[in-house]
This record gives sequence, C-alpha cells and structure tokens, in this order.
Amino acid sequence: MLHVSGLNVYYGESHILRNVDLSISAGEMVCLIGRNGVGKTTLLKTIMGLLKPRTGSINFAGESIDGKSPDKRAKLGIGYVPQGREIIPRLTVKENLLLGLEARDAGRMPAPQLPDNKQEISEEIFGLFPVLKTMLSRMGGDLSGGQQQQLAIARALMGRPRLLVLDEPTEGIQPSIILEIEAAVRRIVESTGISVLLVEQHLHFVRQADRYYAMQKGGIVASGLTNELSQDVIQRFLAV
Repeated sequence: MLHVSGLNVYYGESHILRNVDLSISAGEMVCLIGRNGVGKTTLLKTIMGLLKPRTGSINFAGESIDGKSPDKRAKLGIGYVPQGREIIPRLTVKENLLLGLEARDAGRMPAPQLPDNKQEISEEIFGLFPVLKTMLSRMGGDLSGGQQQQLAIARALMGRPRLLVLDEPTEGIQPSIILEIEAAVRRIVESTGISVLLVEQHLHFVRQADRYYAMQKGGIVASGLTNELSQDVIQRFLAV
C-alpha cells in the first residue's frame, strides 16, 4: 500500500530525516513511535507532500507519488489528520464533515466497506463516532478537544481514503475519550480494510497497531510486531 524508501529531508541545511524506509500493507495498522523532536511529524508531512525530500521515494498503491501535490495525494486515497486537529472552528460539525468530500476522486474506487454517497454523511461515520450525530449544528470550535479529534478523523474518512495518517490523535485528550478513539481506529482497520499510519505516545494505543517503527535522530532504529514490544524499547522510545 505505502512504501517509503531512502527518504532524506532537510530544513535548510539541518538534516531531519535520515534514510528512512517504511512500508504499510493494505488493511494494516502501523505505529510510529519516538521521543519528541525525532522527525515523526516531518515524516508524515513528507508523505503528504507538505515537505519535499532531498532524496528518496514514496510509492502509494503501486504508483510513485514523488512530486505530487498534497491535494493530489489526498485524491489518490491518503487521508491526513494533523497534530492539533485543525478543524474549522467557525463552521458547524456538519460543514466540517462535508469538507472531507473535497478529497474524493470520482475516478477512484471507494475504500472497502465505505459507501460512495454524494453530499451525505454515512451511518458508518456515526457508528464510529456517535457523539457527532447529536452535534451536527454545533460550531466546531465549541466542541471539546476529544470531540474535535473525533470530528477530524471522521472528516478524513469522508474522503474515502485507503490510507489514514494520524499524528498523535490522543494528545491533550482525557483518558475516557482516548479509549473511544482507540476503539474507533481499530474498528476502522478491521471493518473497512483501510490502512492506518499512526504517530502515538500512548502505550495502550500503540499496542492496538499490528507493527511499529521506532525513530531516533531522524532515522528508523527499530521495528517489529507490537505484541512483541520489549520493555527496553518502551523505555527508550515512549514518553510513559
């Protein structure tokens, strides 16, 4: 589904990502872990086309996306929920959700199990995030942090992605809502076949993924199955 090879990214002359290799299969959930400042968000932004690598390649669904703009990557089927959520506070929940339709490409097949209704919010979205159905007319800025995060993920799903990229979705959210978001993301993978690339520090959420990659100083330094995460890896790469 996604294959990143030999990625090197600079800010000016500062070398941020160093020869990063990463892959995600269809229907797989992969978690990227590491301390703050090691390059995780930079990697996600590069995958989305917001940053340009100096060297390396990114392939998605068998196609090179090097040089493609962020909107074209979205239309190919990559949904992105950035750190901080970035919902539009002065639009209603419904209007925020309908903005997700902009990522749809009429020529692309929909993601498995996600209906292709035009201008409609599917019941599958509300099944994942039932609180949103009761708040459609509320302004996005009036929602709690956890509700805004659910809205941001739901908005990304409105584009019918084949890969969902999430940057620290539990940051600053109360524990009870974290569990709801964990369950929803795991359900997205299991019920729709959508792949997920997740940056996360919350250990319980990390363990919901199938595999992990650990980053340090801009490079991938460890990887494996999350059910085999050792205490050493947890202490080295997670802020717990």
